[in-house]
Amino acid sequence: MTGFGMGESESPLGRIVVETRSVNHRSLDVRVRLPRELADHGLFAEQVARAKLSRGRVEVSVHCEGATHATVSLDRARALAALREFAAVAQEAGLSQEVPLSLLASVPELFAPRATHDVEAVREALRAALERSIVALDAMRDREGTSLREDLGRRLDAVATLVGDVRARADGMGERYRDRLRARLARLTAGLALDSTRLEHEVAVAVDHADVSEELTRLASHVDQLLRLSTTPEPVGRRFDFLLQEMAREANTLGAKCTESEVSHAVVELKSELERMREQVQNIE
Repeated sequence: MTGFGMGESESPLGRIVVETRSVNHRSLDVRVRLPRELADHGLFAEQVARAKLSRGRVEVSVHCEGATHATVSLDRARALAALREFAAVAQEAGLSQEVPLSLLASVPELFAPRATHDVEAVREALRAALERSIVALDAMRDREGTSLREDLGRRLDAVATLVGDVRARADGMGERYRDRLRARLARLTAGLALDSTRLEHEVAVAVDHADVSEELTRLASHVDQLLRLSTTPEPVGRRFDFLLQEMAREANTLGAKCTESEVSHAVVELKSELERMREQVQNIE
């Protein structure tokens, strides 16, 4: 589900501001962006977010306001090693001038900030700001979830009506199919000496294969399960998706078994509504 939240907290580095955004995704994918002064806390921030969220592609952006500039220290061993390498390259190229110190500016991470603050205090402030942003994000997602629940409730009612419509239209379909088969066989076998018992057996097998009562029963059961899930406060997106997938399979089997166009048309409407519900369910956690 989509959402946005912001949280703040005071820390030894200044005010930590966290913005959390989420968009639809089948699983949980957390991406954290931190300023340089908080670079060592990336894994911690991701763990906090994963403990509070269960689904969606989540982007966590953190920045510090009014941060004090920490003192820095030179990595002397690395600087000396870099100068030696530069001198070796100059010698190999036949250059006589000395290697300028300005070349050290091209060496990444040569100056490191010296920790002068309470690391645990900074981490706890980051946790507080991140959790507040997630609370705000969840509030927005709750509002969206309320709208989605109402929409899915209407669609479930429509599906239940369509299942009942298919059941009503399919009532007696087996007997009508049997009558049509018998009439067709009578025309095709007129004047032929055939085993009537064997023919009747084949008709019975064909009619049994066209029976749709089992599929209709399972569809009705799945509708009841979805109605119960729609009132559950815990995340139900995956279970919704699974049940709708099973209902789509039942509807496909139902359509393959239909022997009357009137019933087939009702099944097509049912399949269309189920597909729209599956698209909507991708937005649910």
